[in-house]
Amino acid sequence: MSLRKQLTDILPGLLPGNPADAIKGTELIRLMRMQLQGNYSDASLRYHFSIMSCDPASPIAKVEKGQGYYRRSAPLPALSGAQELVALTQGRLDDLSTVDQDQMDNTMLRIRKFRAVVTRYFEINGRFPFVFREAFELGAPISNLWKFPELVLVDWETGGAPDEEMALDEGMLGLKQRLGIAPFRLESARLRIQPSLETYREDFFQTLAVSMWAQGGELIYAAPIADEALAESLRRLSATYGLGVMSFGLTPESLDDLPRPANILNAHPKETDAIMAKLDINRISAPKSRSHLDWLELSAMCNESEEANKLMRWLNRCIDGRKAEMFREE
Repeated sequence: MSLRKQLTDILPGLLPGNPADAIKGTELIRLMRMQLQGNYSDASLRYHFSIMSCDPASPIAKVEKGQGYYRRSAPLPALSGAQELVALTQGRLDDLSTVDQDQMDNTMLRIRKFRAVVTRYFEINGRFPFVFREAFELGAPISNLWKFPELVLVDWETGGAPDEEMALDEGMLGLKQRLGIAPFRLESARLRIQPSLETYREDFFQTLAVSMWAQGGELIYAAPIADEALAESLRRLSATYGLGVMSFGLTPESLDDLPRPANILNAHPKETDAIMAKLDINRISAPKSRSHLDWLELSAMCNESEEANKLMRWLNRCIDGRKAEMFREE
């Protein structure tokens, strides 16, 4: 039996499932030798650990920060994020009867909780989020996944500290209007629950597609990006295409422990602080900012979506009132 085959069979029983409990290479080699057939050098074993940790089909993953290895999770079933839920409603799964309704409901609740956490996080950090919902409702075209972001983040030129209402900087607003420059920066964000080597390319390029009209784009994961190979792959794509990638450090189990979405959005300051304390923000790459919006693409999006028109009307209200305000339904 080849060394690769032996490692594939033996490693799942030796590796911890939690990246926080990652085992160092020296200890893993010691444990491997108790079951391994053949006289292989430490260098050969380390080489195979390194090569296999970059293979999404192998059981071993290397931690992104620090040293050590852990057991890579099996490929996630559908229902790991909004994308899979929309796919489900479009009949991309062969047999819908095999999908457990409780699992589906729980996954949808996790998605809504994560969206609420992200929204609240940016609100208290001086940014103004706009959430797209109708684009992902039951019966929406599957192509919407490549057209609309889950979130648009607005950064205004303001003269005060972050708050739910901020006076716009009159001098900067007037100058930009005379120059024909938008007094805000718009960034599109795609939200995903679980990062994985199997799905990160689709996640990334969907984020790129829905941010082409904006001045920047962000791929935001709930769960930690613990896999070194995954993190490095995302960094390489980000360096080429300029998207930002970050994780909120919330595992699916952590999301289950959070209050319901409405409670997150309407929490009192102390409750909000407690929720934010659960986050472990990890910035994989920063977005590269473009100087201008693609008005042609933005206009096309508005022609297709009433939600996009709501976004434009909200921005206009803020400019007319000389005040940046959090979005409220009309």
